[in-house]
Amino acid sequence: MDQNLSSALMNRVLYMLMDSGVEDLSAIRSKLQLILNDYTIGPKEEALQVWTEGKNDYYLKRFTLAKAVAGCTKKTVKVYGDYLRRALGEIGKDADSIGSVDIQVYLAQVMSRTSAANADNVRRVLSSFFGWLHREELISKNPMTKVDSIKVRKQKKKAFTDIECELLRNACRTAREKAIVETLLSTGCRVSELVSIKRADIDGKAITIIGKGEKPRTVYLNAKAIVAMQGYLSERKDSNPYLLPRMDDSCRTKERLSITARTRENWYKVPDMVAAAGHSDNGTIEQIVRGIGKRAGVENVHPHRFRRTCATSALKHGMPIEQVSKMLGHEQLSTTQIYLDLDERGLEMSHERYVT
Repeated sequence: MDQNLSSALMNRVLYMLMDSGVEDLSAIRSKLQLILNDYTIGPKEEALQVWTEGKNDYYLKRFTLAKAVAGCTKKTVKVYGDYLRRALGEIGKDADSIGSVDIQVYLAQVMSRTSAANADNVRRVLSSFFGWLHREELISKNPMTKVDSIKVRKQKKKAFTDIECELLRNACRTAREKAIVETLLSTGCRVSELVSIKRADIDGKAITIIGKGEKPRTVYLNAKAIVAMQGYLSERKDSNPYLLPRMDDSCRTKERLSITARTRENWYKVPDMVAAAGHSDNGTIEQIVRGIGKRAGVENVHPHRFRRTCATSALKHGMPIEQVSKMLGHEQLSTTQIYLDLDERGLEMSHERYVT
């Protein structure tokens, strides 16, 4: 069997399945490989080797397919594609002719218009792409071996204080706003997870959410959040399945709230690398919490700060960091530690309690 033709045929079948929305391509690829081993594949006017797309389109198709087969979600695969299309378009060369200097210049441009953190995110995506091209022997040298990681100055990010939490609660004007604030403070869920919650996902104080990588986990409502949730749901007269549906000017519900008002055209600034569907006429989650913060007189109010506050509060009240990590949906404790905002007085009190 001609291995190149076999691989080309398999890839074309997998491309079609991926474009059709089929998931679990890894299992399909394994089964397809077993089937192809029973056949001899020969060229027919080199039909399988003809590609009408440019080189970069071909490379991107193969790379995103490899990511899908490796188990990446559709959203993650799309983000990889968006990052790379933008980068390759701005560099203006075929991937197999791009050198380390081209990439260094491009990253410098990204850093000049955004930040070092965003530029390093782009670098990681490019590193994954060119590393894969090199392993597949589509390029002879990997230009990323001469591109250093970008140092990002770590800034200590603050959680809300207890007083700020109470000010935010008091500034809520509607039952929906109260439900949003209390749910974020109680569960520590990502805003992308919040907007995806359906009423059927709520079972008493437990809520089943789908986190990054399409991994389900359970988060819990505290007493304040339960009361806020019950008050909000008692006002709902519609049949929309989402907990937080969008609403038009006539108060008819649409699908669901979106994460943020940004259009995502500037893809460097996508914090979760995932965009929720649609926008809300009456405001997005980000707009809602910023409005509450403005009325409360609390600065720097954004959805992710509620997540940091939940994690910090849980740890201060005695929850083991391993459980805090599980609550947040983190795979590594080091990721959880980034979220914590523990002041020196808290460290001093813990030292007095535990170090004798």
